[in-house]
Amino acid sequence: MNVSGASVKICAILVMVPISCGSIHAGAHTGVNMGAGATAQRVEDSTSRLQNRPDSAVSRDVRSALRRTPSLDASGIRVRARLGVVTLTGWVPEHRQIALAGNTARSVRGVRSVTNQLTLRNSR
Repeated sequence: MNVSGASVKICAILVMVPISCGSIHAGAHTGVNMGAGATAQRVEDSTSRLQNRPDSAVSRDVRSALRRTPSLDASGIRVRARLGVVTLTGWVPEHRQIALAGNTARSVRGVRSVTNQLTLRNSR
């Protein structure tokens, strides 16, 4: 095969890749099952929606989740959210509740990461 023949084949392959990617992308929005590529697109779409939740809604939902968590005293926990990054400050009465609060916050829709700065404070 000469150089120009190889160039034509490479160009043909490069042209086909974007076309096939475009069809996967279109299928993801129309609900057509286009295989693994469509799944990746749906995950990307849902991730961008999560990142767009208002900080106030994320904070509210984290506070609510903490209050509903069995075996967690959330009365000393403060919650702040900024662009999906949640910071927990304050105190809990038992050491195991520090990890429980962090895991609970991570489970809330829209939380991208958690900075857990909770401390242990013995109840008196």
